[in-house]
Amino acid sequence: MKKYLLIAWVILLSCNICQAQDSPLKLKDAVRNAYAAQHVYGVRSMNDGEHYTQLSSDNRKVVVSSFKTGKEVATLFDVNDIKKGPKLHYISDYILSPDERNILIQTQTEYIYRRSFTAVYYIYNIANKTLEPLSDGGPQQAAKFSPDGNVVGFVRDGNLFLVKLLYGNAETQVTKDGKFNEVINGVPDWVNEEEFATNCSFDFSADSKMLAWVRYDESQVPIYRMQMWKGASPAKTENDEYPGEYAYKYPVAGATNSKVTVHSFDIKNRVTRTLKVPLDEDGYVPRIHFTDDPEKLAVVTLNRHQNQMDIYMVNPRSTEAKLTVRETNDKYIRETAYGSLKFYKGHFGYLSDRSGYQHLYWYTLNGKLVKQVTSGDFEVTDFYGYDAISGQFYYAAHGTSPLRKEVYSTTGTGKPRLLTSQVGTNDATFSTTMKYFLNVYSSAQQPPITTLRNASGKVLTTLLDNADLKKKADSTLGQKEFFTFTTSEGVTLNGWMIKPRDFDPAKKYPVIMYQYSGPGSQEVKDSWNMGFFSGGAFESYMAEQGYVYVCVDGRGTGGRGAEFEKCTYLNLGLLESRDQVETALYLGTLPYVDKTRIGIWGWSFGGFNTLMAMSEGRPVFCCGVAIAAPSSWRYYDTVYTERYMRTPQENSTGYDRSPINQAKNLSGHLLLIHGTADDNVHVRNAHEMSEALVQADKQFDMHIYTNRNHSIYGGNTRYHLFTRMCNFFDQHLKP
Repeated sequence: MKKYLLIAWVILLSCNICQAQDSPLKLKDAVRNAYAAQHVYGVRSMNDGEHYTQLSSDNRKVVVSSFKTGKEVATLFDVNDIKKGPKLHYISDYILSPDERNILIQTQTEYIYRRSFTAVYYIYNIANKTLEPLSDGGPQQAAKFSPDGNVVGFVRDGNLFLVKLLYGNAETQVTKDGKFNEVINGVPDWVNEEEFATNCSFDFSADSKMLAWVRYDESQVPIYRMQMWKGASPAKTENDEYPGEYAYKYPVAGATNSKVTVHSFDIKNRVTRTLKVPLDEDGYVPRIHFTDDPEKLAVVTLNRHQNQMDIYMVNPRSTEAKLTVRETNDKYIRETAYGSLKFYKGHFGYLSDRSGYQHLYWYTLNGKLVKQVTSGDFEVTDFYGYDAISGQFYYAAHGTSPLRKEVYSTTGTGKPRLLTSQVGTNDATFSTTMKYFLNVYSSAQQPPITTLRNASGKVLTTLLDNADLKKKADSTLGQKEFFTFTTSEGVTLNGWMIKPRDFDPAKKYPVIMYQYSGPGSQEVKDSWNMGFFSGGAFESYMAEQGYVYVCVDGRGTGGRGAEFEKCTYLNLGLLESRDQVETALYLGTLPYVDKTRIGIWGWSFGGFNTLMAMSEGRPVFCCGVAIAAPSSWRYYDTVYTERYMRTPQENSTGYDRSPINQAKNLSGHLLLIHGTADDNVHVRNAHEMSEALVQADKQFDMHIYTNRNHSIYGGNTRYHLFTRMCNFFDQHLKP
């Protein structure tokens, strides 16, 4: 018996060795980002435009490097070189003052939501190497220097505070009505932070004499309550005996939002004013910016439908507001409009899709359109800045293909100049003078290459080339192939696929389809970041397990103009799911695909679309996995949902088209996955979907992760999730 066991063990060992040689990829490597590239993090230009600062890799120094050479030339801060003040072992981040004399040193960072956090800040005097607390009253939020560098503003417990450095760090409390779940001053509430991509709602005037902020009255916003357990990694020991609770304001579609108002504070005279900004009672203020004119505060407003954006110039003392620009759309204003807004002396620019494609527009501060800077049947993705001396605008665009992105410059009157010639995806960080930029280039097969360049695009030096990762990837990762096909409705869609390295065109392979599909998103792009993990590592791993892995961007996704992106308006999930079904039907025609063994999965909106596609009516999917998925847009937040769907009261038909209401049409094996502490897409979505499936007599699998948020990670969680998903696909797709 022992002899037979020994023989069996040797055979098993041999098989494992063969498998290791044939398939060097391991799931744990993919999930733990073993193919993540090295990056040059946190480049921040200094005032001279010749140098930039960074936090050192060990989080112990703030160093200065040259834009010309990339070489370190100085150290502004070192935890081991503090002459007076508390001893620090490392820091979280830093903020250099506008006059570059002081640094706000960030420590003890505690995240609240996706972008917001509290921290304990210290003021570091570079010349004297002294360190002292910004405030002794408790952790601070959204700390910011005034333009002259003499005042620091921050928020604590919903109230604004000022610290005057020239007066012995005297602290002034500007507002006193802040209260948790009722009133917030200077920082956004949950939905404004999440959907308008900001964590700060206050600003200083150019002469540093005035402060302006947005006040959020969320007292009438409904509360959402999340039960919290002890759990592990980390363990919440306070919930050891009984579960705890986290309650916060979360307005679902159609519910009451925070009431927002804009205020100013005269720092010298200590006078507070309410600014007369014309705003609908249920409108939004996604941004405020002081211009170079101290008497002009730019206040950006949106109506609740988000199809009208107004930019007002408001005098912070007289409180009077003047409409400068009104941007309207028959569907909705993209977030990039206010997200790209940049102010210069006497001018400002932002991106708009009013022509059918997103382009750059240039205005005077009085609202006169000077020119449309870019034009054509392509999308500008980023507005980097303007050089007043040369008259050049710098931007990134899908100039050659929706799959690729290049960096350009133009005066707006001549032919644009291409600054990056590599085919793939390019992203830039410019110096303050626009004389230099750091460029990060990658493609589906090429890990990021980071170079420093001059304003003409000439490479001055290469900072990182990820050569070792390139060599490792070439020998282990699958080949990414781009393709296009036309659906039965005549729509051409872009996609990519990864086949097993030992692909045999005579065989029939099972297919796993991955997608996100949300409005304006892009998963099909010529970039190292294609796929769920860097380099397509997870996708390559699954290909080595015998799958053909496919991703297709359907209607509603970005890079192809406003018509393609906004055609899903008022009907989220209808065309998106139809296009994934069409993808499966197309794949089924390929000679190497087994059309009876096609699976689909997605996370968040991708999970929603997985559910919609599996219940679309055409039973093309053998199985699917929906992770952190909205199951009804009636459960999701106002800002995001109503941007694309209006309110349930106005569009009940659109809202009724949901995974819950289509549960009876579900075809294929389903696995639902959700985290109990998801503050974004509440676990309620999974529970209600579960109940709908039960009542429709549909069998399914479900996995709930304790105390995990929308990203579902911590300890062994992420590896466990992907192992669960892989086992599920193997169970239902492997013969």
